[in-house]
Amino acid sequence: EMAAAFHRAGFAPFDVHMSDILSGRTDLAQFRGLVACGGFSYGDVLGAGEGWAKSILFNELVRTRFSAFFQREDTFTLGVCNGCQMVSALKELIPGAAHWPRFVRNRSEQFEARLALVRVESSPSILMSDMAGSHLPIVVAHGEGRAQFADARAQAACDASGTVVLRYLENDLSLAERYPANPNGSPRGITGLTSTDGRATIMMPHPERVYRTVQHSWAPAQWAEDGPWLRLFRNARRWLG
Repeated sequence: EMAAAFHRAGFAPFDVHMSDILSGRTDLAQFRGLVACGGFSYGDVLGAGEGWAKSILFNELVRTRFSAFFQREDTFTLGVCNGCQMVSALKELIPGAAHWPRFVRNRSEQFEARLALVRVESSPSILMSDMAGSHLPIVVAHGEGRAQFADARAQAACDASGTVVLRYLENDLSLAERYPANPNGSPRGITGLTSTDGRATIMMPHPERVYRTVQHSWAPAQWAEDGPWLRLFRNARRWLG
């Protein structure tokens, strides 16, 4: 799904496994975009995203290669679902990401899978360019999507940083802090963030699962083949030039 969405936006996607990077078969220096996918990437186990991150952080050579990729100003990064949890755990390597939270078990103690409603916030994210103010349905499918901050001060600082890109909404478009409109219990409905320079973006919901109009449970009659979430992928292509 992720590869299909990026292909639709004009990219040439490559499926790279951690074994390719660990073995040296693939070099991140040849790429300008890095996407950590969801869908139980790195195994159907609790904390899979953080385990995935540790395979990078605790390998000196791989850590250096990822750090060099993130430092390059001509690259972008996207983490979704498990990939969101993974990339957030790499924040010490990513410029301008020190304020990011961890993502932990949903308050419902259940896997939550359905359409949710989110608002795109104003932020420096290159992927969300010109999308601020949009209220859009999006797929959620996660068991560990709750943003957890070190303390109330860290949460307030992040909330005020201008780097929150997505928040859950109630059906009346008010901020969702209660279940089920907020599926995981994240404070202030936070479900997506970006780095201060906008090159690295993480989100728990799945935009790649609703980039086509037919993937929505309902759509206005005037929508054509492409759904509004395809804009995220096209923004990445436009940013690359």
